[in-house]
Amino acid sequence: MSTPSTPVTTSTTSPADTPDTPGTRSAPQQQKQKQKRQRRRRRRTAERRPRFAIAVTAVFFALLYLPVAVVVLFSFNSQKSLTVFEDFSFRWYTAFLQDDVILDSLGMSLRVSLVAMAGSLVLGVALALGLVRSRSRLGSFAGLVMLVPLITPEIVTGVAAMLLFKGLGITLSTTTVMLAEITFSISYVTVILRSRIAALNPEVEEAAMDLGATRRQALRLVTLPALLPSILASAVLIFALVFDDFVLAYFTTGVDPQPLSVRIYSAIRFGVQPTINAVGTLMLAGSVGLIVLALAIPRLFGRRGGLDLLSGK
Repeated sequence: MSTPSTPVTTSTTSPADTPDTPGTRSAPQQQKQKQKRQRRRRRRTAERRPRFAIAVTAVFFALLYLPVAVVVLFSFNSQKSLTVFEDFSFRWYTAFLQDDVILDSLGMSLRVSLVAMAGSLVLGVALALGLVRSRSRLGSFAGLVMLVPLITPEIVTGVAAMLLFKGLGITLSTTTVMLAEITFSISYVTVILRSRIAALNPEVEEAAMDLGATRRQALRLVTLPALLPSILASAVLIFALVFDDFVLAYFTTGVDPQPLSVRIYSAIRFGVQPTINAVGTLMLAGSVGLIVLALAIPRLFGRRGGLDLLSGK
């Protein structure tokens, strides 16, 4: 009796159904995998932090800010020592507020800063508008001349201002300091506002004049409000720069009263007093606050950040 034969089924697998093991990968697949590994390796190398550059940056900031930190620390020292810190105290801040000479110098620095800020803003806005809207070669040349004070060493500007006042027979005083600071600050205002004016759409002002406004009214009601964030930021920066300025004030100031920076220099020549640490700390805090305010003003008006403003973007 014959037994039924069981049919034998042979399973055929195509190359596509074969598991993708390293031994069975084709040459194009292996090449793709190799390229992927190389790309990942290059990406990790590019993302690797440059340790040497980070170390150099850390050393630079340490050398730059450690002396400032020491001045701030010893301004709160209870003793007169400038090398040994004992107890925390506001003794030297109280002594500063009771020093009439330093307070007079502080008042002069504030007056000079306010006048220089106002004068440079008026002249800088007018000059920036003229440079942007002037299409003659003289306007281009004037724009290049405005950059000269920014790249010229300030000591050259100070000596030149002193020689000018001496040649004209003008006695050095608070007025000469104000004139010199205004002249020096115009370039900063012009450079900041020039980029902002160039970014404005001229059709808005033209539309205002089509609606019946005169050119002055369009400037007052349309252009200047659009420039207000840049103008305020420039004002704060100019105030901080003029208040801390030493070189230009040193060459153009009179005998008395002197700006605060010059007064501090004169006091240090006869020995460093702890009161100077308190004055320096207050000046540092005020300057940092003004600069932060200048960078934050454009954001308060819904504009770009102050860094973009100063870079001309």
